[in-house]
Amino acid sequence: MISQIEFNLKPRSRGFHLITREIEDKLSNLPETGLLNILLKHTSAGICLNENADPSVRIDLESFTNTLIPENHPVYTHTFEGDDDMPAHIKAAIFGTSLTIPISNGRLNLGTWQGIYLGEFRDHGGSRSVVLTIQG
Repeated sequence: MISQIEFNLKPRSRGFHLITREIEDKLSNLPETGLLNILLKHTSAGICLNENADPSVRIDLESFTNTLIPENHPVYTHTFEGDDDMPAHIKAAIFGTSLTIPISNGRLNLGTWQGIYLGEFRDHGGSRSVVLTIQG
């Protein structure tokens, strides 16, 4: 069986945000075993798994990615959508826009310290659309 749920995340400020609970709240009656694919339908935000306990990890990820991929770099030619746009596209390409997570015993099979992050790479990215595809 395959099913899909599409919904919008609330708008968030620039940075990394733990969204595990929002994803889990949209899921009911998961199969005993299977897969969940999460697709973020955007080119200026990303999704990843990382530390779910210490919020300083999210701050450090934001600081590091801004250092690695700065705004206003002289090599950027795609600049008409704002100083944060091209760096956001690069960050999304590096972090990616989808995850696949195993489902075991009717639950997402994440590690003890793993959480699902939204990387909001724009200053004002707005609401972000997510497609959840459940296979199992």
